[in-house]
Formats: sequence, C-alpha cells, structure tokens
Amino acid sequence: MSTPSTKTAEVLSGALHPSCRKTAAHALTIVRDGVITGEGPTTKGRIHFSRSLDADDAAWCARILTAAAVEHQPVSRAEIEALFAINEAAAERSDGGRFDDLLAKAIAHHAASESGLPVPPRTVALSPDTNIDRWAPTQGAKMDTKVLEWIAGRMRGQRRTGRALAAMVATLVGATALPLAVQLPNVFDIGMM
Repeated sequence: MSTPSTKTAEVLSGALHPSCRKTAAHALTIVRDGVITGEGPTTKGRIHFSRSLDADDAAWCARILTAAAVEHQPVSRAEIEALFAINEAAAERSDGGRFDDLLAKAIAHHAASESGLPVPPRTVALSPDTNIDRWAPTQGAKMDTKVLEWIAGRMRGQRRTGRALAAMVATLVGATALPLAVQLPNVFDIGMM
C-alpha cells in the first residue's frame, strides 16, 4: 500500500471540508476512492479493506453532507451521484445500515427540493435520529415526474439497494406508478429489494 505524502494528505483533508455543494460532491468522491482502494485521507490511521464501507466511511459522508457551508441548501444531484458511486463501490458493509439511511434521506431531500417542496436543514433531514417520514413527501403525486424518472433510472443501475432506499423509492414512485408505468416499464422489481 502506498500512502500519500503528508502535503497531499493535508490538501485532500482540506477538500473534505466543503464550502459549497460542488465541493461537497467532490469530497464524497474522495470517500468513494477510499472505499474502493482502502487508502487515502478518509482511511488514514485505521485498517480499511478495499471495496468495504464501514461506520467511519458513513460518518465521513454524513459530516460532508451536513457541513455548515451546505446545511441550509438542498442536496444536489452531483452529491447524490457521488453517494450512488459510493454505494456501488462498497461490496462489503459494516456500517450498521447508516449509509443506506443517509442515501435514502439525501435522495428524498434532493427530490423534494427539486419538486419545489420545502425541506428541512440537512442536519435535521439526514440525522439518524430523524425518521424520513417526519419530513419527506409521502405522496409522489406532489413530486416532479422528471425527478422521479431520474431516481428510477439510477435505481435500475444499482447492484445493491438497502431497505431504507427501497422503501423511500417505493413510496414516491408507488404513488405515481400509473404515469411512470407507461413511461418506465420494469424500472425495478420491488420484490428483489
């Protein structure tokens, strides 16, 4: 294993403290790289196997997504894409379901805000202590169909789908199943989730 130079590690560690949604998405790609290789600033000082996601990785994602600079902004599509990439990169999980919960809540936060619905600050919405049904839309009919199509398309490409994400998507897409059924046949099989 090669370790980054101290200067490189400091630069990357600074990149893990976002100043906007764009830098938050970039910081999440650094977490993804650590998950893939088992190396880098997010794995420094601990044993980390490649292609595994542990509680520390999930905590990095939560810290990035709830940083003060982005707390009152809706989760961006670029951040969601980075989370999907982390989800795909992690063949093994030892995070107690925290990442799946975070991913589902981040997707709901993005989808609701893109649909013009109010969303709470990220520190509330993405907290493990906040149930997603306390703030997320419970009816997909209020959601922008294009956002739901994008979510469904991204779900189709995922090897792994956690219970929290499957339930959230089933709720949102299920409520608008008729219009989506015509547009997106066989988007995903709920029975396989």
